This record gives sequence, structure tokens and C-alpha cells, in this order.
Amino acid sequence: MPFDRFRQDTRYALRQMRKSPSFALTAILTMALGIGGTTAIFSLIHSVLLSSLPVANPGGLYRVGDNLRFGGTYSGLETSYCLFSYDLYNYFRDNSKGFEELAAFQSNVGRFAVRRASSTEPAQSVYGQMVSGNYFKMFGVEPFAGRTLSSADDQPGAPLVAVISYHTWQQKYGLESSVIGSTFNINSIPVTVVGVTPQSFFGETLRSNPPDFWLPLSFEPLTNPVAPLLKNPDLHWLYIIGRVEPGANNSTIEAGLNVELQQWLVGRSATMTVEQRAQIPLQSVHLAPGGAGIESMRATYESGLRLLMILSAFVLLIVCANIANLALVRGLERKQQTAIRIALGSTRSRLIVQALTESILLAMIGGTAGLAIAFAGTRMLLELVFPAASYVPISTTLSIPVLLFALTVSLLSGMLSGIAPALLTSRADSIETLRSGARGTTDAGSVLRKTLVVAQAALSLSLIAGAGLMAESLRNLQSQKMGFDTGRRVVARIDPNQAGYKPNQLEPLYRSIKERLSELPGVQSVSYSLYSPMSGSLWITNVVIQGQDPPPPSSDQNACWYNRVSPGYFETVGTRLVSGRPITDQDTESSKHVAVVNETLARRFFGNDDPIGKHFGRIDPKYAGDYEIVGVVEDAKYRNPRDPAPPMLFLPVFQITNYDDQAVAAFERRSRYIYDIVLRLAPGTQSIESETRSTLAKIDPNLPVLRFLNFEDQVNLNLSQEVLIFRLASLFGITALALASIGLYGVTSYTVQRRTKEIGIRVALGADRLNVLALVLRGALLLTGIGLMLGLPLSLIIGHFLSTQLFGVGSYDPLILSGSIAVLAIFALAAVIVPAHRAVSIDPMRALRID
Repeated sequence: MPFDRFRQDTRYALRQMRKSPSFALTAILTMALGIGGTTAIFSLIHSVLLSSLPVANPGGLYRVGDNLRFGGTYSGLETSYCLFSYDLYNYFRDNSKGFEELAAFQSNVGRFAVRRASSTEPAQSVYGQMVSGNYFKMFGVEPFAGRTLSSADDQPGAPLVAVISYHTWQQKYGLESSVIGSTFNINSIPVTVVGVTPQSFFGETLRSNPPDFWLPLSFEPLTNPVAPLLKNPDLHWLYIIGRVEPGANNSTIEAGLNVELQQWLVGRSATMTVEQRAQIPLQSVHLAPGGAGIESMRATYESGLRLLMILSAFVLLIVCANIANLALVRGLERKQQTAIRIALGSTRSRLIVQALTESILLAMIGGTAGLAIAFAGTRMLLELVFPAASYVPISTTLSIPVLLFALTVSLLSGMLSGIAPALLTSRADSIETLRSGARGTTDAGSVLRKTLVVAQAALSLSLIAGAGLMAESLRNLQSQKMGFDTGRRVVARIDPNQAGYKPNQLEPLYRSIKERLSELPGVQSVSYSLYSPMSGSLWITNVVIQGQDPPPPSSDQNACWYNRVSPGYFETVGTRLVSGRPITDQDTESSKHVAVVNETLARRFFGNDDPIGKHFGRIDPKYAGDYEIVGVVEDAKYRNPRDPAPPMLFLPVFQITNYDDQAVAAFERRSRYIYDIVLRLAPGTQSIESETRSTLAKIDPNLPVLRFLNFEDQVNLNLSQEVLIFRLASLFGITALALASIGLYGVTSYTVQRRTKEIGIRVALGADRLNVLALVLRGALLLTGIGLMLGLPLSLIIGHFLSTQLFGVGSYDPLILSGSIAVLAIFALAAVIVPAHRAVSIDPMRALRID
């Protein structure tokens, strides 16, 4: 019976493992390392790239919009919509056919200042998202406790309510049942918490720091009274996902959406320019599967995760080669026993099955041990990928797909590492083997063993070279000239809008913050700005240079970044003034409007001319004389350390333009709300986080500190993916190096053992120690050399895969490749020293007595 044979083979394999515990332990630990690392990477890939949302019937969800870009500008630059205004969402919701529900939600998660109404503690900064009232109904999400939002909650004048996430309810409020029905001050606005989401629900987007609270869209004008998004039909800030009706045709739904989009645009054409009206026929919208939600994390990490999967597969191949070598050596040592079994009637197929059973059993045990490594590895990966996140909704527990992956990899590893040794040892000539006993010097498995060592060396070289490229890339990113100084600087992030400040209340607040923080011991200077370098923020405007023809309305050639900064800003962040003067205390709300520009902006718009004294405006040519350039500062990187510095201008915080367009004027007023406070510390000053937080709480307990970081840490957060890939590539490279060294050591040791009698004869005939040493080293280093030659093209392939992740270094670098070859050669030499020493120490008389 097949089952009886399987049970017999399993028992036999277990007996063999008990008889050779060192072999079994080495094989299991090696398999655990390879399978565990691969499974940890797959676990993250499954969560980020393959999983659906934890909602009812995710296959029935479809997203309106098929990309993550900002669309719908009427300009022709982005004709495919992915973001929508509240007015356009309502039009789709009321007119589209084929949807059971169509829900909208804020495209980003905002920060809110939250304090329980009954508490005297300072407000805490939490993450919140505003959604349409049918958001939870559309997803089919039932509350864990209380209720979710409804369409009635999303009407103007309705009582203000919110839903809290289970994670926040547990972590911040200890699962208190009294939270449901309690009043919380959110941005100083009383809101009643009416329910708790299910434990597994994190929203429609897999992201670090998902929402703590969900609020209806009708809440938005209260949090943003200066420039409410909800009431502006030209501001596109919402994503839309719908649940289609059973049997509905997606193509028909998409065609209907495009008709409705054209109708809505035509209905608004009276407010458009002539060129915008001409762009109406080009505007479109597409329907895309929405079961995975908004895949922003997938877009960010897809290439890096796939690269890590390839690297881990290389390590797994090295592991399989190592185990195959061990199994082959072990099989050859049992060659006589195998010959006896063949002579007694065992078939070769039976012997192959038994050998494969032992290999697969070892791999399964190693895979089980690897699950513990995978569990710990997944936790480590999350900390590396999201170093600044307080919470990431990715479970480190091993799901069914991950367990199935580990099982499949274990089975394949067992088969890969066992099939060749099983075939080779089963082909032994039983008569010849029994006749020669242990006296033969021929070794049928030597070619295969050597081939496996060569493969290990080639794979190891490619991984080491890849790790070297990533190390050089990361060094280049971190050591490049950024245009600011991170040393002895810290950044505190706030949002006065969360505390309910009106525009006319901002100047005394900023003055108080700067004066009070400047008085702290060890603080040399304080500045504040709309955002600081590498903070993740970005504000863009179009400039019009006085005396120059404006660009076409559909062009973005005059687009540049802008920032509002306080006096002393450039000195505090360490940006050098090239010419002119910086922004000072004399640049007040009532004084002449001035600006400081960076070198890139000066070159783009003024060439070799001196920009000092030149004038420009924003948005419209009639404002071209609004600002006078009084200074030029060096280029600084504010967003992506890989990209060159963009053209950028710096404006005093309170000097704003009174634009005719009400929406533009509202955003102009909104730009006075600063976020980042930078403190430059005296040498030797220790952390002042607690003093800073305490000072700001005394100024206003409703003004929370959203984030407090060393300036250097803020920059490094923009390199988290590069750091992750470098660390894991280095780990894989070191692992591969160790496994290749072990494999070479094993082959050399076995070769010395097999040739003990031959070496004894050579010594007896006059060979000295140097001859014996050369004999052993020649064979071992020849294998390494062949592996290095084969590893060169493989290293180029790895470099090609890494090219999109590299900075300041090509996919091929001769110095890095030479260094990798040298490292592998040194480790190979170290691996054969012990067997070589054993060979030169052989006593010829004892060797000749070996039978």
C-alpha cells in the first residue's frame, strides 16, 4: 500500500537523522534560514501587493479612476480623472447607474487635535479621515460596537458624530465602553463618538498610521473655514469607490460615467477659460477593480519588494545547493550500504523515493523552524519599512496563504536538494561497489559536488556585488550636498488650524512661540515655516515674471515650489545666502512684498542676469509686479533626495496677495498656517523634546505637537526604502557568503578524506608539505575561480535589476565588483585552511594502513 510505504520511508528517514544528528541539525538550520527569510519577504509582499480589503465581497468593488495622479485639471496635462470634487461626486452618485452604493472619501489622512471633553490633559494628535455617510455601508462593514456613520450624519446641520477605530479604542482608551456616546473635542469642535469599527478594518487604503477616527464629509468646512474644500467644485480631493450591482456590465457603467462627466463639465463651462472649455472633450474617467482599495503602498513599495523576493530566492538556491552537497556526501558514504540493498532486491525507484523522503522531511522540519524566523523577520521588516509609524495594519501572524507558501517552498527545497543526490547514489554498481569496498579512490559524485560549489560561489558573488552597489548608493544619498545642515537641529510639527486659530490670531501665536522657545536653555535660534526640508510637504505655484511673456495656460514651465518662512529661517536650517539679503523682521504684513529665491529659480528665469531687484507675481500676469526679489539662497532639496533641487521661492509668512479669485484667495490665507518649527541647538545640548512640548502646551493646551524629530532623522525617513533594501541585501550577501564557505569547506574536507591514502603515498614517495598544500588548495580555489567567472555575468544581471534603486553609481562598478571578488576569495581561502592543514598533517604510515 502506498501509505504503508510512505510510513516506512518516513521511519527510515527519522532513523537516519537520529544516527547522524550533526548532519540533520546542520541541514535543518540551513533550511530554516533560507525558507524563513523567503517566507518573511513573501508575507510582506502578500499583505502589500496581493491582499484584498477586509470587507464584504471585495470582488464587487470598483474604483472610479485608475491611477494615483492628480487629475481633472481641464488643462489637458491630466485628462484621466482619479480625484474628484465633492460637487462632481454628488453628480455621479445621483445620476450613475449600475452601482448599489457610490462612496467618496478624503484622498489623504489628516491630523486632528483630539481631547476628550471631560479630560484636562493636553490635546493629542491623531489621524482622521472624512468620508461620505454611506462609506461603511458601501464596504459592508458592520460596527464592532455602537454604529457606523449613515447618510443622515453627512447632511448640513446634522449633529457632529465620529467613528473610532478598534485599534485606537484599545490602545488609547483601554476598550472603555463609555467612549461610545462620549463627546470629544476634535480641533476644538465637540463631536460625539457613535461607534467602533471591526478589529480588522483599517480603511480603504493600506498605509502606515491609518485613521484613528472617521468623520462625515460635512465636517470638512468646520476644520478648514479659511478655504473649505467641500464648497469648491473646482477642487478635486476625493477618491470614489462603488459597489456594482450583480450582473452589471462594467463597460456600460464606465461609458455612463464619461457621459455624466462631460455633462457636468459643460454645466460648469461658464466659469472656465476659453482654453479650459476646449479641453472638455478630452476629459475622461475609467473604472478599475477596487477590491484592494487605493493601492498607494503598492505603488510605493512594489519594485523594492519584488527585488527583495528575487534576492531571497537566490539565497534559497544557495541553501538548496548546500543541502544537496551535504546529502550527496552522506549518500556516497553509504554507497556500500546502498549496494547491499540493491543486491538484496531493492529497486532503484524505491531507493530514490526513500532518499527524497528524507530530503523533503528535512526541508519540512526546516520549514517549520523557518516559520519562527519568518514571524520575527516580518516584524523586523515592518520596523525597517515604516520606522516612524506608530501603527501599521499588517499582521505578523502567519496567514493561510503564507503558510501554504512556506509549505510549497519547503517541498520544492526538499526536492531540489534531494533529487540529484538520490539519483546519483541509486545508480551505484552494486557488484563493483561490493568488490571494491572502501578501497576505491574514484568518486562518482565529485562532478556534481563541485558543480554545486561553483553555483554557490557564483550566486554569492552576485549577492555580495548587489549589496556593495546598494551600500555605495546609500552612502551617496546620505553624503550628498543637501543645501541645509542637519547637525544640532530639531523639528517640531504643529498645526494651528487644529486648535481653531483664525488668521488674525496667528501673528501673536507665532510671536509667542518664537519668544518662549528661544528662552529655553541651549537654544541658539528658532524659526518657523510652512514646511521644512524633507518634511514630506509640498506647495506649488505658477510664477509670472515682470517683463517676460507668460507661458501658455496649459503649460507648467513656470511652476515652482514655494514656502512661507519666518525671519532667521535660512540661518536656522543652515542654508547659505548667495547674494542679497534674507527675510527679516522688517518684512511685515504692511511692508513692501519681498521674496528670496533659490539658485535654480534664478537661473531658469533670469539666466546670467542678477535677479536682485527683479519683480514677479503668482497665478496671473496682472500680479507680475507683486513681489521683489531681495535675495538668492543656495539650492536645497526639500522632497526627494534623489531629485535635483526644484525652482523655489520663499515668502514672508504674513505677506499675502488679495486675489480676485475667491478660491485662490482662500488658499493664500491658508498658507499662513505654519507647520514646522526648527530649533538650532548649542553644542553639547541634550534632547529638549520634553521642554519644547511643555512650552507649547503652556502656550495653548489645544495645540498638540504632531511630531518631534531630530533634523537628521527627518531626512533619513525619506531613505527608509533604500535603507531597507541595503540592510536586507547585506544580510542576504553575508548569509550567502557563509553558506558558500561552508559548502567549499565540506567538499574540500570530503576530498581530503577520500584521498587520504593517495596523499600518504605521495608523501611516502617524497612529496613535501608544500606539494600537498598546493594539491588541496589548487582544487578548492579552482572551483572558486570558476564560480567567480560565472558569477560575473550574474552580477551584471543583479546590477540591472537594482538600477532603479541606485543613486550616483551605475549598475556595473569595477571597484565594487573587484572588492566583492576579493571578499569571496578571502572567505574561500579561509574555508579550506582547516582541511588543507589536515592534509599536510597526514602520517604516510597510517594512511597506507587504511583499508
